[in-house]
Amino acid sequence: MASLRMVELLVLDEIWFITLHKEASKLLFQVVSDCYEQKSLIITSNLEFAQWNTVFGNDKLTAAMIDRLIHHSHILVFSGPGHRLEESLQRQRRWGVGQ
Repeated sequence: MASLRMVELLVLDEIWFITLHKEASKLLFQVVSDCYEQKSLIITSNLEFAQWNTVFGNDKLTAAMIDRLIHHSHILVFSGPGHRLEESLQRQRRWGVGQ
């Protein structure tokens, strides 16, 4: 935690990909709480806020986390197909794989 307090920007990339254990959820909440109104924080996720409770396993903790994150935030929502599949298909076409 002391190391995290020294950074100005914390980036959490796709952390909602797996369900967190109870202690991990509490620790992540503590990190976000420590950053709240003190640090810049960027979070990426493919999950909508309504699905975050499946990751944290606790509705109150999830609500408190979202409350802190959205208070001073800029939320960007992207739609459309992911780029990884298209890049893979293009690479296969270039190399003649699958033909």
